[in-house]
Amino acid sequence: MKRLAFILVAAFLSLAAGNNPRNSYIEKYSKLAVSEMKRTGVPASITLAQGILESNSGQSRLAVEGKNHFGIKCHNDWKGKTIKEDDDRKGECFRVYPSVEASFRDHSDFLRGRDRYKFLFDLDPQDYKAWARGLKKAGYATASDYATRLITLIEDYKLYRFDKGTVVQAPSPNEEEAPKPAPVKDEKKLIRDYKESVEVASCQEIFEQNGVPFIYSVDGQTYESIAACYNLFLKELLRYNDLDAIEELQPGTRVYLARKKAQAKFVVGKYVVDHDGETLREISQRFGVRLSSLKRMNVLIADKKLEEGDTVILSK
Repeated sequence: MKRLAFILVAAFLSLAAGNNPRNSYIEKYSKLAVSEMKRTGVPASITLAQGILESNSGQSRLAVEGKNHFGIKCHNDWKGKTIKEDDDRKGECFRVYPSVEASFRDHSDFLRGRDRYKFLFDLDPQDYKAWARGLKKAGYATASDYATRLITLIEDYKLYRFDKGTVVQAPSPNEEEAPKPAPVKDEKKLIRDYKESVEVASCQEIFEQNGVPFIYSVDGQTYESIAACYNLFLKELLRYNDLDAIEELQPGTRVYLARKKAQAKFVVGKYVVDHDGETLREISQRFGVRLSSLKRMNVLIADKKLEEGDTVILSK
């Protein structure tokens, strides 16, 4: 990565001259990194190390002119301002942000919103070595020693101290990004919030996504049998699941028992398509958001075949 090589040379010359802008960078942005860790679960040590490495401690052209501290390129989902910079190829497109805070936020959302990084959030948030190696494995940077550089920065400047004692408060778009479904304790009350005066039989375990009750279908079930079990009209159940007609029900399908929400309640309000062919309805079912609402929030892609890199807005 040519740009990273220039950054490293500049950093070395700065240190040789007796300056250490890295300490200043850490002092200036550590609270922001910790805030992002609490919001999304990206370790503060990783955020700071990447920021130092990718932006030459905030002194690179991308950081100064574009407030881009993480070398995030435009990709086909970026609608904001851009700046050209030589990297793996000449004149590549990079994102420009209105503030450094916006750059930090987009970095967290970038990792949260792409399927190829979702395995990182299964790691121990204090295992910075696993995170650094995972970023390299997922292809964040092409430099062969990228993980080693991050680990060295974290250990040399004790950045791991910022990862301690932190509770992650927010999830991510992709299945991991939505809160993992948990069994609902008061099933009748939850469904009555959506459908009054219903006596619900406990046909099977009920889960919740985005505040909406649902079940996972089992072998042999149909939409008809589920509607009968939960005292719902068949057309009503189909409407809840954005279906115009009955279709074959595969085991393990998520079937909502009440109307989905108009938008997601997650801190990260977008989903980035990681493979071609995914549909808005599948995303609607994943996050508990009505298909009609997704179409209104995503007018430009409402009627097109989704492709890798498309961004689907989940909340406004």
